[in-house]
Amino acid sequence: MSVESVQTALNPDTAIVVPVYREATVIGGVMDDLKQNFTHVYVVDDGSPDGSGLIAQQHGARVVFHPLNFGQGAALQTGIEAVLANPEIKYIVTFDGDGQHSIDDALAMVERLRIGDIDVVFGSRFLDERTELTTAKRMVLRAAVAYTNLMTGLKLTDAHNGLRAFTREVAQSIDLEHNGMAHATEIVHQIGDKNFRFVEMPVHILYTDYSRAKGQSLWNSINILFDLILR
Repeated sequence: MSVESVQTALNPDTAIVVPVYREATVIGGVMDDLKQNFTHVYVVDDGSPDGSGLIAQQHGARVVFHPLNFGQGAALQTGIEAVLANPEIKYIVTFDGDGQHSIDDALAMVERLRIGDIDVVFGSRFLDERTELTTAKRMVLRAAVAYTNLMTGLKLTDAHNGLRAFTREVAQSIDLEHNGMAHATEIVHQIGDKNFRFVEMPVHILYTDYSRAKGQSLWNSINILFDLILR
């Protein structure tokens, strides 16, 4: 393989932002997979007590450390700001650190952005049948989507999936104030306010015993819904 093809494969114009909290057992593998496809991987260790950020650093990530656990919204904002300091970056992908997101989906989303007719790609679990969800969780997530669509005026099928990709211009407009999980609605709202062009793409979210234990349970989805309403 030529040097040119290697550089192309590593997507030098793209940065991955990974918010991390207590992912020491899996983050090394996630980083290895990402670094095989992306040169620029930015991890924000959101006050992890288990050395997650140090492990990510050892596996090639650029790591920013929060001194305390501020929440995923705050970690994403920190990561986006760190990426914007690099003028070479044209595209940003937000990616979870627990192993449930697909590298192939991230690559496809960036390639969709490269066409140039849109600004944002939202990943959706509901556009195909690959993601396995219980009936109860599916109902709760759809309720959260309906509420988000009502509040933002956008029409999405899945608003609380952390796999999304956007251009540098969109990243420069994002200013998250909500530190918790309802930041996903805040992102949608800000994108809608600026009239950025968007599409949804089907993505495969792999729910493992580990990711469920980390907060992907039905109760966590219900908490997100109540958090949205309260906010």
